[in-house]
Parts: sequence; structure tokens; C-alpha cells
Amino acid sequence: MSTIEFSDEEKNILVKKIKLYFEQELDQDIAQFDALFLMDFIAEEMGAYFYNRGVQDAKLILEEKIEAIGDAFYEIEKPTYFSK
Repeated sequence: MSTIEFSDEEKNILVKKIKLYFEQELDQDIAQFDALFLMDFIAEEMGAYFYNRGVQDAKLILEEKIEAIGDAFYEIEKPTYFSK
């Protein structure tokens, strides 16, 4: 798995979310640098778990779509005397 990198804009959004969480839920102020450090830690230590879950979800969706396509082919087949 390649390293997931965020743009500066995305990092700013994520850091703001961390800061807001600390303020609202923990009633603590966290500095910009500390929030960025925490975001990096979470990404490095837990990011693969979230990534893998996303891959599993995408795989399930793809399998369901492939099955639906197979069903659609079966529905448009014309009857013949030949066995399949």
C-alpha cells in the first residue's frame, strides 16, 4: 500500500476537525501543531485499518455489480435446443 498523502487544504480541514473535537468534546484547546501531529499519528498507526475496510466495501460493491451483470446476461439469452 502506498502512503496516503493529503493536500495542504485537506490537512487544514482535518486539523480543524481535530481541534473542534477537542474543544467541544474534551473542553480542551489543542495547538495547530499538536493537532497535525495527532492526525499524522492516527494516519500512520490506524490508517491501514480504515483503508482496508474501504477496500473491502468497494470489493463487495463490485462483486454485487458483477453478479447483477451476469444475471442481466442470463435474462437476455434466447432459448435454444443446445444445452449450455
